[in-house]
Amino acid sequence: MTNREFPFALSDAEWRQRLTPEQYQVMRAHGTERPGTCALLHEKRAGVFSCAGCGQGLFAAGRKFESGTGWPSFNDPIEGSVETDTDRAYGMVRTEVHCSQCGSHLGHVFEDGPPPTGLRYCINGVALNFEAD
Repeated sequence: MTNREFPFALSDAEWRQRLTPEQYQVMRAHGTERPGTCALLHEKRAGVFSCAGCGQGLFAAGRKFESGTGWPSFNDPIEGSVETDTDRAYGMVRTEVHCSQCGSHLGHVFEDGPPPTGLRYCINGVALNFEAD
């Protein structure tokens, strides 16, 4: 978790009350859900995927694609909705993705996605809510 301050801020106790234990582990402690376990993995309706922590819209459903990884994948976030940091955990260097509004960990972005961006935002489904159009 970055040490920055974000527009939407809660105490640790408030985060624990707001989120399920699994959401807290992923979003506030940089955990990862098991691949293939998220109900949103196969969501195909039109709508918006938002941050489960603060409600900010993150990804339009039309930007979601099947990556075969077991996590919801998107090729482009809603402009300004996510920020990135370098993640050096587990002996790797990856690009971590977090919500720009509350700082919650969402997942990672990789440069092996489809055109037009070539990016794959690999996002933990428990970090997302979905609202159909």
